[in-house]
Amino acid sequence: MKKHSFTTTQIIALGFLFTIMIGTLLLLLPVSTVKGETTGILDALFTATTSVCVTGLTVVTTASHWTLFGKCVILLLIQIGGLGVVSITTLLMLLFRKKITLKNTILMQDAYNLNTKQGLLGFTIRVFKGTLLIEALGAFVYCFSFCKDYGVLRGIWYSVFHSISAFCNAGIDILGDASLMSYTSDPLILINTSLLIIMGGIGFVVWWDVLEIFSEIRKKKIRPHMFWNSMKLQTKLAVCMTGLLILTGTLVIFLFERNNPETIGGFCTGDQILNSFFQSVTLRTAGFSSFSQSGLQEHTALFCMFCMFIGGSPVGTAGGIKTVTFAVLFFTFLSMIKERDEIVVMKRSIPMLVVKKAVTIVFISFGTVMLMTILLLATNNLSFVDSLYEVISAIATVGLSRDVTTTLNAAGRIMIIICMYLGRIGPISMAIAFNTQDSRKNLLHYPEETIIVG
Repeated sequence: MKKHSFTTTQIIALGFLFTIMIGTLLLLLPVSTVKGETTGILDALFTATTSVCVTGLTVVTTASHWTLFGKCVILLLIQIGGLGVVSITTLLMLLFRKKITLKNTILMQDAYNLNTKQGLLGFTIRVFKGTLLIEALGAFVYCFSFCKDYGVLRGIWYSVFHSISAFCNAGIDILGDASLMSYTSDPLILINTSLLIIMGGIGFVVWWDVLEIFSEIRKKKIRPHMFWNSMKLQTKLAVCMTGLLILTGTLVIFLFERNNPETIGGFCTGDQILNSFFQSVTLRTAGFSSFSQSGLQEHTALFCMFCMFIGGSPVGTAGGIKTVTFAVLFFTFLSMIKERDEIVVMKRSIPMLVVKKAVTIVFISFGTVMLMTILLLATNNLSFVDSLYEVISAIATVGLSRDVTTTLNAAGRIMIIICMYLGRIGPISMAIAFNTQDSRKNLLHYPEETIIVG
């Protein structure tokens, strides 16, 4: 009998699933729920999934439903989900001085979606160090507001929780049932949260590329004016797309919503710009909100869904199809228009394999969104916009809702759980993990024949 062995992608997918199951069991313990509240299996599963998948959609109020123990479980699940199950396992192996095998290295490579195994262990260690440093700095900044509002001990706890939640792009808060809506005029809270979201979502490889260039400049190996040209194409695309989407989102939301009293219409101009910026950042996979999403006009909501679908950058804590994926498709479109044989981006040629992967990611993601939206509409009494917003938010692991998550029936909640899980492991991983075909490929070639498209 042929022995079955799991692929690395299947191990990663099962690792997330196993973590969700453990989280569910912990949240079902009586010590996790405050006295007077009850936690059903579906509520615990939903909360564990939204935490591990760093989404932020919730069916119970995190602040009032869970005890300190329950909140600590949620925070641990967020940290594991943000950094990845494989990364946490690797860290534990290092702490207990266990040998990192070739199989473990391949697992890390797939978990970070990198093209090389060189320096993976060092990369993983740097990711942990950088993560702890940024989360600590974010918590320190939060303390200035939270300690003033809630006292020292409670303020520090709130600062740590929200710093980790923001950096991991989870969007889960413990302030109440209104997210950050009480801080619409507090630039320290909103800007600090935005910077944490951006740092987590821009991708770990971008961090190290930029830091290595600074190191080269400090050692005088390259000149400061060569900073941009020294960046890898991955970094340039991630930075450009992130900046472009944030600026475009801020402008569009401000113009569309500035006269809408249900969102930012009642704010002063400065707060309108601040909250438009915050919305532009958070809707690309973070899930915090400074005003109700149900108040958005439908054309604004449609634009927000487009931004959510794109999401953050690869090899980070964000979800979505990713900024670089969208950029590759855009430049593929330009190459077709210009009738070029190769896809050129910033004087670099993109391999066809990358283009195929980008197309596959978008196709699977779009197909999943459409299927789940249809099923949600068929089982719940929701409008099309609310259903689509909820599904895209779940698949892109954003966590923003037009106030419908708590109204979903059991079938609807199960669908959103599936969406969050599939969104976290990624569309390519999803397809590979469930693929049971023989892995041998390209052994047989067929004659080529032209067909008409378009």
